[in-house]
Amino acid sequence: MVESLAPKINDTWLMALANEFRQAYMQKLKQFLVHEKQQGQVIYPLGSQIFAAFNNTPLPRVKVVILGQDPYHGPGQAHGLSFSVQSGTALPPSLKNIYKELYNDLGVVNHSGDLRPWAEQGVLLLNSVLTVRKNQAASHRDQGWEQFTDAVIKIINKQCGHVVFMLWGSYAQKKGQVIDNNKHLVLTAPHPSPLSAHRGFLGCRHFSKANDYLNKHHKTKITWQI
Repeated sequence: MVESLAPKINDTWLMALANEFRQAYMQKLKQFLVHEKQQGQVIYPLGSQIFAAFNNTPLPRVKVVILGQDPYHGPGQAHGLSFSVQSGTALPPSLKNIYKELYNDLGVVNHSGDLRPWAEQGVLLLNSVLTVRKNQAASHRDQGWEQFTDAVIKIINKQCGHVVFMLWGSYAQKKGQVIDNNKHLVLTAPHPSPLSAHRGFLGCRHFSKANDYLNKHHKTKITWQI
């Protein structure tokens, strides 16, 4: 068991993921993170926020999954939710495009980049990799987090009904290949990054499609306005 990690995750997730926390790869991941700290590396997000996505969205409440890659690596940005930044922080380019599409789709205007109101309604804002070194994008890839979050997706696929998965970009779409399309709604589009947003992310209308699907299956729609 990875004692330093497990107690900081919501009980519903801890029960579902108990076997993962016992695996050797999680012990190696723990050792890697400890070593990073010992070497003086600054890690984002804070330790208490690593599992914020799970703590804000317990397993039984998951209705939508928005899959990101790894946390923002600049100071004051990452706080454990994919695409979200802490209150008072400037909007990153990808989030600006997400908000642009949200406005074009539903006429919603958001100014804060803190997406916790979405998470609290059942939107799991899940990064594939949950930690990163300061100013070093992708620096914690291939250390075990991907295997852990693959398990998360499999659990949602199996235990939850009628979930909307928003898979933006080839990385997210590859990671989502295990999802049962007959049981859930899988929405795909290019990544909202400025490099690719104009290739089909803008105009995808994923937010209205998600709410239409939730409504069809007698679930409360997401209020995207923050």
